[in-house]
Amino acid sequence: MADQERTEGEGTGRSARPALQASLAAGLFVFFLDRGHKFIQLETMGWREACPPPGSGSLCPYHPVLPVFDYVLVWNTGISYGLLRGVPLAGLLALMSVATLMLMWWWVKADTVLTRFGLAIAVGGAGSHIIDRMIYGAVPDFFYFHWQSWSFYIFNISDTAITLGVILLLLDMVLPKRGTPA
Repeated sequence: MADQERTEGEGTGRSARPALQASLAAGLFVFFLDRGHKFIQLETMGWREACPPPGSGSLCPYHPVLPVFDYVLVWNTGISYGLLRGVPLAGLLALMSVATLMLMWWWVKADTVLTRFGLAIAVGGAGSHIIDRMIYGAVPDFFYFHWQSWSFYIFNISDTAITLGVILLLLDMVLPKRGTPA
């Protein structure tokens, strides 16, 4: 029992071993949830035409849900927040693939549960983005939060997973480690 307590919180590598399969399952869940959502919207329901800004009178898929939330389709040809929009598709795919492979390597080497889960769900989301680029040439975003003239960016399930993964990584950095002197 004392040996188990000693190794659970220390950065020995053994503390994250039990989380290997669970975090893999979480990453795969994120990947398939995002792929399923996009398949339903784009392939089954036939959403393909992107929306111009809300209120433009467009006939594209645009569904007000709440006064602060709309369900829309916007194609993101860049990366987060539309950065690198002008980079050719092959360059974006290469950049995203290398970054994802590096995150996967870090996931294998991770020595804490939070790091392992954060990386797994971020990789699941990033992997789905790579598939989007290969299939559609861009990433479809659907969820749009806004308030009066203020507009939050439009995102999807994989963006949410990547953000949550980064939050878990940050939490792992700032939370005190068990088994280390205060």
